[in-house]
Amino acid sequence: MTLPRLRREPAFEAVTEGGSVALRDGVASQSPLEQLLAKGRLRATLAMLGPAFVASIAYVDPGNFATNLQGGAKYGYLLLWVVLLANLIAMLIQYLSAKLGIVTGRSLPENIRGHWSRPVSWGMWIQAEIMAMSTDIAEFLGAALGLNLLFGVPMLVAGLMTGVIAFAILELQTRGFRRFELAITSLLAIIFLGFLYETLRIGPSSHEALRGFLPGLDGSGSLYLAVGIIGATVMPHVIYLHSALTQGRMPVHNEQERTRVLKFERLDVIIALALAGLVNMAMLAVAAKLFHTPGLSGLSTIPVAHAEFGRLVGGGAALAFAVALLASGASSSSVGTFAGQIVMAGFINVRIPVMVRRALTMIPALIVLAVGMNPTDALVLSQVVLSFGIPLAVVPLVILTGRRSVMGVHVNRPLTTVLAWSCAILITGLNLFLLYQQFFIG
Repeated sequence: MTLPRLRREPAFEAVTEGGSVALRDGVASQSPLEQLLAKGRLRATLAMLGPAFVASIAYVDPGNFATNLQGGAKYGYLLLWVVLLANLIAMLIQYLSAKLGIVTGRSLPENIRGHWSRPVSWGMWIQAEIMAMSTDIAEFLGAALGLNLLFGVPMLVAGLMTGVIAFAILELQTRGFRRFELAITSLLAIIFLGFLYETLRIGPSSHEALRGFLPGLDGSGSLYLAVGIIGATVMPHVIYLHSALTQGRMPVHNEQERTRVLKFERLDVIIALALAGLVNMAMLAVAAKLFHTPGLSGLSTIPVAHAEFGRLVGGGAALAFAVALLASGASSSSVGTFAGQIVMAGFINVRIPVMVRRALTMIPALIVLAVGMNPTDALVLSQVVLSFGIPLAVVPLVILTGRRSVMGVHVNRPLTTVLAWSCAILITGLNLFLLYQQFFIG
């Protein structure tokens, strides 16, 4: 469904103080939001869902496959609480990003450029591009692995095929946001159904899973994977992207309508990220059930995991895993490229064709494939790198959404601000502790 858009006319227009009826040349007319709501609450809700589903695909990307599989194989259900915590953090942060876009009509990078100095904007752009590059390597490798596992395509050729698939998905974005949203949501559904099948087929222990939600770690190795899980779940590039996906999507006439749009977006975030969280928890629990054994606890590659699915459970489980991996890599790679476009345009006001950007960002991933680096190790490392970029995206977001001069009546409540700062401090602390463990102890 294409959402109604506000026609901008050089006519006399006024908005009543308490409502959203405008006068154009003396004739009353409904706002786009009122027109949508008039079609029924269910249809209106479905039409407003979408931005968070695009963002959520980054939360079930191939980096999640790597960290969740390794975490489950090595530590069983121990890190389930990390997956849950990361997902709750993601819900809060993504909603704040969406809110910023709805209220200000500008993306997070645009707001940073408008409120801080030029050197800060350029510095933020450089680090954001490094994060985007790390993201793209993970997503590209994942899709290539999916093609390799399904059809036996050599990895380098599979990488080139992944680029073609990403080009096709990105082309939908040029034809309207709704087609792009529906395509990404369909791929998210494939991933969800794949792991729903795996969970029902394998049946992880509910008792052990519940124990896994009690916080605890087991040495520096579990900390490394915990940071990787957070980095794979709370993605810096979609924090920037979400604010762009919501800006101007539904024109509003007054603060009352903006409040209603924010409620729709809150529901969008809860549903989309809850689905992504269930996929991640199922992924880790399935790995814990199958691979947390003396013989398989050292499982370190996705191809080995795929082979073990087939050996231990059957061809159907291996097929579902490979299809989910391909859908994950193809969709998240496209979203990552789109996010990179938003980052560049927002921070330094430079725009290049999205297809050109896709071609350029393929190069590092193709190099990794060409030199034969272990794809799974590259995936986990990329997620740890990503976690270091999270505070750099979260801190300015919390500052901006906490300023009444920026957000007006929609400024963060004190509790929201405290929770958001706590998330930023927690992630930063984990990263610093990881550095200490790796370089001063381990």
